[in-house]
Amino acid sequence: MRIERIKKEEVVLESDNIDLSLIDPIITKYKNVKGNMIPILQKTQETYGYIPRAAFNKLAKETDLKLSDMYGVASFYAQFRLHPVGKHIIKVCHGTACHVQNATAITDALVEELKVKDGETTPDNLFTLESVACLGCCSLAPVMMIGNDTFGKLTGKSAVDVIRKIRETETGTPCKN
Repeated sequence: MRIERIKKEEVVLESDNIDLSLIDPIITKYKNVKGNMIPILQKTQETYGYIPRAAFNKLAKETDLKLSDMYGVASFYAQFRLHPVGKHIIKVCHGTACHVQNATAITDALVEELKVKDGETTPDNLFTLESVACLGCCSLAPVMMIGNDTFGKLTGKSAVDVIRKIRETETGTPCKN
């Protein structure tokens, strides 16, 4: 009996379509600087909005940083992203003050409206939903931030209304209530 090998399909990753030359100035600036890993990762993320796999590979090759060390740091610290995010990142506070003011209802309403789970991005890449430990706005509990804008004293409905207004502004299409 002869066993036929299964052919591996060519998978195209989102990082395959990025311009890696954008991180050349970062490499030049930090290549021989002691303690350069976190600044390199931060600047790379500022460039792409996340750290693409191809960027990790280029950084490892051109800076002599170990790929496993960089990935370890990037996956340990919450500030780093390994996947693309939406244009608007919605951070819902789940700190103590927000928790007792029912922040879970805010998250649940947004999950239902956006049709994504916590930590996911909408298919149109407009929103990413994140639960965070604390936003430092306890007097406004429950609170969410979208970019630099803070929205407080929310209910599930008022949080959804904010999202619908942003979507309407971005797409020009009125949202149904």
